[in-house]
Amino acid sequence: MTRLTRDTLLEDYHSYGVPSDRWRVGAEFERHLLDDNGIPLPYFGEPGVRWLMDRLVEEDGWEREMEGDHPIALLKDGASVTLEPGGQFELSGAPYTDVKGVDAELAAFNRRVDELLEGTGYHQVALGFTPVAAIPDIPWVPKGRYSVMRDHLKETGKLAHHMMKGTCATQASFDFADEADCARKVQLAVGFGPLTTAMFANSPLEKGASTGMASFRGHIWTQTDPRRTGFPEAATSFSFESWVDYLLDVPMMFIKRGGTYHWARGRTFRDWLEDPVDPPDAHDWDLHLTSVFPEVRIKRTIEVRGADCVPRPLAMAFTALFEGLFYCGQARDEAEELEERFLTHGTKEERFEVACRSGLAGQVGGRPLAAWAEELVDIAGRSLDRCRPGDRAFLAPLVRQVESGESPAAAVLRAWEGRTDVRSFLLQHGME
Repeated sequence: MTRLTRDTLLEDYHSYGVPSDRWRVGAEFERHLLDDNGIPLPYFGEPGVRWLMDRLVEEDGWEREMEGDHPIALLKDGASVTLEPGGQFELSGAPYTDVKGVDAELAAFNRRVDELLEGTGYHQVALGFTPVAAIPDIPWVPKGRYSVMRDHLKETGKLAHHMMKGTCATQASFDFADEADCARKVQLAVGFGPLTTAMFANSPLEKGASTGMASFRGHIWTQTDPRRTGFPEAATSFSFESWVDYLLDVPMMFIKRGGTYHWARGRTFRDWLEDPVDPPDAHDWDLHLTSVFPEVRIKRTIEVRGADCVPRPLAMAFTALFEGLFYCGQARDEAEELEERFLTHGTKEERFEVACRSGLAGQVGGRPLAAWAEELVDIAGRSLDRCRPGDRAFLAPLVRQVESGESPAAAVLRAWEGRTDVRSFLLQHGME
């Protein structure tokens, strides 16, 4: 086996590019499973998260991935179901040639989970943060890496456990041709990160009260671990070399040996490469990549990670937005001109804080973020018309959202204030 070095890791990144006629789209959809009072579905018990996973295995042909005696993931046809630390349920879909395929897979999965939960008193809920339950009251999923993360992150950010047990996001993944193409896409996604957060801000509640934030989830990430989150300079000024160096120097959280996770105690992967006795292998590197959480993450694809969990129509619009921006050259030219104007106003931290706090109503450069977003969405729409017309219709919910001048969080707050009970509120915010 070839020993890993900085150079071999760089060579791997250069091998990940694919020709444009093979570019595909993938997405990940987390969701809360909450009872009529807003309390998350526990892992153990019937009903419970494990019970739900067992039914998907027994009735739908998913395959279990076990850790000790506990199923922690399911696999089927290139897709996976995984668990977040507080029992949040995530579909990581298979890659498709278009958004239509992504949408069909998610719609089928949502229907199936609804069927399995019918009569249990639990519901799928599309919000970026659990709206009622207190974080200390949510039990941990029995997963080895989460035990280490729990202890590590409590030392790095006051809201780290909120991130782990309370947040849900929508993410999408895209291909790139080569380093130059990857750099352009990454820098667009990073530059427009505040707009992404604002357009899909959907987490204004905590413990049944307004947080004063349109995206409390986005704010939580700023209070988790600054070394492995946000908008690192390696993504802002991207190259494969700068990205690999960033990953090599982010302190590791854990290593896995003999099926057991061990706290890395801040050791860097760069240091580990020099270990003469137990050097890391490719599996160790892949595991390390899963413990680094910037708003845009580059592995074999580009992961855009800045959206709160939203219902399926908006989740598809999120995916279509970046498909339009990334997969048509003219769109990238137009978006880069808009980005250049956007980035002249404030710092990246200031722009992101405005987005988290006020959503599309926030002001950057004397303009509402909704106005900036309208320009961006228009570019993506014209791009889809030219390059992928079959996916153009998926952008429509986002067009309406931006034209309203409000983030989804505004409607969430109105629904909460007008609720007759918690159940009625939750039923208004399902995945569909």
